[in-house]
Parts: sequence; C-alpha cells; structure tokens
Amino acid sequence: MTGKTARDILAAAELIYSKEKVQAALDRVAGEIADALSERNPLVLCVMTGGIIFAGQLLPRLEFPLDFDYLHVTRYGMETQGGKLSWRSAPWTPVKGRTVLVVDDILDEGVTMAAIHDSLKRLGAAEVLTAVFADKLNGKNKPIKADFVALTVPDRYVFGFGMDVKGAWRNLPAIYALKEEV
Repeated sequence: MTGKTARDILAAAELIYSKEKVQAALDRVAGEIADALSERNPLVLCVMTGGIIFAGQLLPRLEFPLDFDYLHVTRYGMETQGGKLSWRSAPWTPVKGRTVLVVDDILDEGVTMAAIHDSLKRLGAAEVLTAVFADKLNGKNKPIKADFVALTVPDRYVFGFGMDVKGAWRNLPAIYALKEEV
C-alpha cells in the first residue's frame, strides 16, 4: 500500500476511540490484570504482530514480577477477513505448570485465540487467561471469551493501536473504523 493510499483510508475513516480513551482503558485493564495476577508470576505471551502495541503499553503498567515471551499465529495476513490459521512461532519459554496470560489486539471471531488457548493447555499450562485490547461486538457465538478486555468495538473493520488495515496504521494511538470495505 502506498503512503497516499494509507492516508486516504485514514482521512475517510471514523474515529471510534480517541487516544485519551485508549489510555484510560489501558489503565483500567492493567488494574484488573494486576488484581488477578500480581501474586502469580505469570508468563505473559504477546500474540504477534497485532498484540505488540497493546503488550508494549500494558507491561509497564503491570508492576509485579512476570516473564514475557511471544508467539505468532495469524488468520489475517494482509487481508481484511480471517482465513486459515498460520502458526509462525511458538513461545520459547516453557509453559508447563505456569499461569499464562495471552495478550492480543482484538477478539474478532475468537478462532485464533481459542486455538492458542487449546495449544497452551496441551503444552501443560496450568491456567491460560486472555487479555485483548478490543472485543468486537459482532453478535457471533465465539469459541472463547476474553478474561480481560480494554475496549469493545462495533462490528466494523477497525484499525489503530496494533490493528492494521492492509498492513498500515498499527501505529495509531487511537481506534478508527473503515467507512466502507477497502
């Protein structure tokens, strides 16, 4: 995508959550996670690539001992609709017997997160909890529910704060929605 095309998409998009609302949601969800996990020395796993912004801003707010690693599983690639799961990297840190917190950008249909959850349980994680920056209110029967949710978003294609539109705009500090399909 060219820079001009990306700028045109942003110019035509609708602001869903401002930077200030995003930061307030981060503070709130970090508090909820701290209340639940501060005494458990969890392993926090960031789901690449979308989860990196959320994880990067969430971790400094979690003022308790934890281990950190990542995994990379995707259904989207450069598309705007999910397809087949692509497992690109498993966590390097052993999960056996651990409380694991999986951090991702969005719970859309829940297929990817459910697969990650099941895989970590098969690998011996004692407990697998999930934190998503955004939970899409799409009315679908999702195979998993996030344990921690920063914000809910409408059933539209959203981007910003880790979520991209055809590879662009993960770096936005706010959340936008496409006005029409790109």
